[in-house]
Amino acid sequence: MPRHEVVSPIPGVFYRRPDPGSPPFAEDGAAVTDDQAIGLVEVMKSFHQIPAGATGTVVEFLVGDEDEVDAGQPVAVVETA
Repeated sequence: MPRHEVVSPIPGVFYRRPDPGSPPFAEDGAAVTDDQAIGLVEVMKSFHQIPAGATGTVVEFLVGDEDEVDAGQPVAVVETA
């Protein structure tokens, strides 16, 4: 099956949940739509949602929660139908 790499649009800190008390946006194996958020990147106290970019199933996250990421760095893989 084809795979889509979800990349960070900007450098910053990657978060898998909207706030510490909430569940993650998506887990491995979760079905997602192209515009569904799978995480956030924070830079200078501004938070930017990262959409899946493809409809399918999250295969894996390539970075951990609160890891620093660069612009263009893959953060997750979505298997498309």
